[in-house]
Amino acid sequence: MGTTVVDLTEETLHAILRRLAPADLLRAALACHRWRRAASRALPRAPPLLGYFFHPLTPARPPPSPTGDKTHHPAVFVPLDAASPAPLLSLKLTPTAARGLSIQDVHLGLVLLLHHPRPNRRMLLPPPPRGALPDDRWCGGRSVIGVAVLSRAHRSRLSFDAVCLTVDGNLPRAWVATVRDGDCAWRALPRAEGVIVDFDPWWFEARCVHAAGNIYWHICNSSRLLQLDPRTLEFSFMPVPAVLGDHHKKYRIGEMPEDGRLCMASIVDDENLQIWVRGKARWSDRGWLMERETCMTKVLDTVPGLPKDPMRRMICTWLSDVDYAHTGKVFIRTWGYGRYSFHMETGKLERLVMEDGKEYGDPMYAYTLAWPPEFLAPQDELFG
Repeated sequence: MGTTVVDLTEETLHAILRRLAPADLLRAALACHRWRRAASRALPRAPPLLGYFFHPLTPARPPPSPTGDKTHHPAVFVPLDAASPAPLLSLKLTPTAARGLSIQDVHLGLVLLLHHPRPNRRMLLPPPPRGALPDDRWCGGRSVIGVAVLSRAHRSRLSFDAVCLTVDGNLPRAWVATVRDGDCAWRALPRAEGVIVDFDPWWFEARCVHAAGNIYWHICNSSRLLQLDPRTLEFSFMPVPAVLGDHHKKYRIGEMPEDGRLCMASIVDDENLQIWVRGKARWSDRGWLMERETCMTKVLDTVPGLPKDPMRRMICTWLSDVDYAHTGKVFIRTWGYGRYSFHMETGKLERLVMEDGKEYGDPMYAYTLAWPPEFLAPQDELFG
């Protein structure tokens, strides 16, 4: 008699399931309790990437022309697979309403939208009530920086926590919104004593970056980032390598695609893509070690019309992001010559343009499934 699936050992079954694509793995998990338990152990660490959300941009003309059309275009979703349907959102929007919303964060399978430029009645995340902070002495001088998804209480319900970063006086403060099935409650945390914002809060980037378990806000022309620990809700400043921060290089924080380590990417000297990781060694630069360096000269030479002169190229080209979805790509913006993705392993440079000629917007928010799926969460094994 031949061997059947019933005869497979746990090790063999696990070896088979871990080779399946995520969609096929989830289908296999529905076969029986045994396969579900095996599938939960074979799940990939990183959630599957479905595509990207962004606000399209009208292409800019090369310098010395103005930087381009500032029109706020409604957010779009571009699936990773052109044949895949767009995700179903819990908030149904008319085209008119969509034009009035701006993406603030995409994390844990959630898309956080705020009104652009001013609120109206279709607000999903209402602002903190006036009484959320008794004896509010900073209401007249508060700088609101941005909001971020903090955690998700349930993988299939609209139950999550979000955090709003403000600077009250010269100290950051976290405002936490707890949303449970549509009901929202706010609480204001104390100001972060000792984390002094000794610069104009306008230099903060409004959108955040989720990396290595923490939340980061970039600061323009600064040698540090603001870091928030989601577990303790404590703020701190993270220094960047002196070779980048002290020389006002354009750097972006993210994760290494192979293992999720905290990393920092930058294009320096107009031609070298450097990747730094956190590490301790005598030759480290403020706790950062250079992991790899790639010459980008020949790669950028393939961009049609991009100036060859180093100074002009520096003005026209900059790194915009490390792909959150662990694809091994970084995103590159240019002034008037298109928007591109660059794969750090293959060296492939790909232009990011829509069928109607608009460019992919900045930032590009990777949209992934809430992971792991609810029916494969560790606690479900108790009922197998």
